Amino acid sequence: MRRPVEAARASEYPPNIQAILKRPAQASAHLGQQLLELDSDEGWVRIAYLLSDAHFNRYGAIHGGVIASVMDDVVATAAGLVAQWGEIAPTLEMKVSYLNQAGAGAHTAEARVIKRGRTVLFLEGTLFNDSGKTIATSSATIMITQLKR
Repeated sequence: MRRPVEAARASEYPPNIQAILKRPAQASAHLGQQLLELDSDEGWVRIAYLLSDAHFNRYGAIHGGVIASVMDDVVATAAGLVAQWGEIAPTLEMKVSYLNQAGAGAHTAEARVIKRGRTVLFLEGTLFNDSGKTIATSSATIMITQLKR
């Protein structure tokens, strides 16, 4: 069941969401990441990103590498919904299709697990601007593995 993400209810969420709420990654914070909604049964997540001119390429649009970072962030978050404490979800491969230029402002990304294997997941993601226009899509293969200390 899809439900909003509320920091006050952190203990009710899967381990990866608890970890994000407790200590956000600096790279995700740089992208202005804000968890909005999740469905751990479906392996689906919606995340807001606030992108600015600090993310621009030399032509005044959001850099393609920044968009790829957003896509990696959202698919890895969706994949992490099936991980347990002590497990991580590294991306094995990812393809990004750039459909439209992105400008500064609010963006929303969604990702979902398409197929779950024992340790490998296949996911799809989509990035929208604040008008609902599709900026990019992605497909990714992600592995669930133990975090090595």
